[in-house]
Amino acid sequence: MLKGHGDDGYAQQAAIKHDFSSNVCNEALPEGLLEYLCQHLEALTHYPEPASESLRTLIARREGVNPASVLVTNGATEAIYLTAQAFPRGVSYVLQPTFSEYADASRLSGHQVKGIRHLEEVGEEATMVWLCNPNNPTGTVIPKGELLLRIAAHPDVVFVVDQSYEAFCREPMLSVQEAATYGNLLLLHSMTKQYALPGLRLGYLTGAEKLVGKVECMLQPWSVNVLAQRAGEFILCKRREERGVRRENSIEWSLDAYMEETQRLWTAVRGIDGMEALPTSTNFFLVRLEKPLARSLKQWLAKEGILIRDASNFEGLDGHYIRIAAQRPEENDLLIGKLKEWSMR
Repeated sequence: MLKGHGDDGYAQQAAIKHDFSSNVCNEALPEGLLEYLCQHLEALTHYPEPASESLRTLIARREGVNPASVLVTNGATEAIYLTAQAFPRGVSYVLQPTFSEYADASRLSGHQVKGIRHLEEVGEEATMVWLCNPNNPTGTVIPKGELLLRIAAHPDVVFVVDQSYEAFCREPMLSVQEAATYGNLLLLHSMTKQYALPGLRLGYLTGAEKLVGKVECMLQPWSVNVLAQRAGEFILCKRREERGVRRENSIEWSLDAYMEETQRLWTAVRGIDGMEALPTSTNFFLVRLEKPLARSLKQWLAKEGILIRDASNFEGLDGHYIRIAAQRPEENDLLIGKLKEWSMR
């Protein structure tokens, strides 16, 4: 397990007031959810559904597929490890730099792991291909058409496409219905990211029923706690009730404004001496520092109550890189000011 993921405020000496380190938009928390959970704490006195059957049905209904094409998991991370277990001892290609858990889960299940920079590098010995789209930490997107061509060209290779950040992107993403029709495609989805619920751990996997069934065989009962299940049900029922007024959740009706704010933050950081903001298609982006001082910058900002992601532990990156996720305008302005102050030290 990699130590040094985002949102490691617990490891900092000063209290963190502004978190830019995890790719979560705090504004995405559904209205009324926390109050709802507080009112249903008695659910903790009962076991959760063993495989989140009710939530699974709601997701399948929303996506227009059979429940057998959906598997609810303890965050997208559990889906990663279950998938690796379901297809053991193969050769996994991982599109780098990216989330470390794809390679870690693959190695744990006996896979040989090969890091690549482009999908064209997938070799004939491949049994699985792992990629994140939009990608963490770069924020880049592989066009949907290109992905489908690659998937169709390798029918014997299982493609695992992590779409945890699909809600923070304007480009077309692979749909659950498309995944259900391909025999070699699994999609990972994160309600943790989409609805700002990192502490609850809630995600799901979708694909053809046969593939999802193989992964489900690895699932431990009760892996998703009862409050996480209730939160998912609340969100999806709220979406149905409000569908007619286009307020399905705070992400959808504010996406344009949020992406514009991300672009504003990106432009401001790009203009700071010694910092190069790299292109992105989502709500976070990499910054390449002129000097390899990512760790020092993180520590300095943490003393100011601000947390960023030191991206040096992503494979292929080094101490020149940090990652920033956009937050509220006033928080972004604070970060911009502190980064300017740092650059003039």
